Amino acid sequence: MKFRGNRKQVLALNTFVKLVRCTNTVSYHVHKHLQNELTVSQFGILEALVHLGPMSQKELSEKILKSPGNITTIINNLEKAGLVTRILSMEDRRYYAIHLTEKGRELIERIFPVHAEILFNRMSVLTEQEQQTLGKLLKKLSIPEENDTGKGK
Repeated sequence: MKFRGNRKQVLALNTFVKLVRCTNTVSYHVHKHLQNELTVSQFGILEALVHLGPMSQKELSEKILKSPGNITTIINNLEKAGLVTRILSMEDRRYYAIHLTEKGRELIERIFPVHAEILFNRMSVLTEQEQQTLGKLLKKLSIPEENDTGKGK
C-alpha cells in the first residue's frame, strides 16, 4: 500500500526513507571491518573512552545513544574480554568510572585508524562543501521541535 498523504507529507516520508537507507548503508560499510572483533556498540564505547577519557555508564549511554540497560550489558562483555574496567569513585561510592585497560587501548588504537580511513573514503564521494552542508542540515534535523506530538503542521 502506498502512502497517500498530501504532497508535503509524501516528500517528508520519502526523504526520511532515503535518510534511513543511507544511514544504514553507510553504517554497514563503515563498520563491516569490525565484525570479527567488536560490535558497533562496543566499538562506540571504546572509541568514546579513548578520545574523551573515563566516564560513567550514564555518560557513555548518552554519547553512543544506547539505553542504560543496554550499556550495562555491553560494558559487562567488554569487561569480560579485559578491554575495560569499572573503578569506584572515592568521592561518590555510587559512581563507577569506566576506564580502558591497556588491552582495550591497544585494540582501539589499532582499529580506529582503519575505521577513520574507511569513513574518509566513504565520505569522499561528497565535496568538502557538500559535507559541510550535509552536516548543517543533519544538525538542524536533529534539534527536537517543541511540538513533536505527532500532529502535522
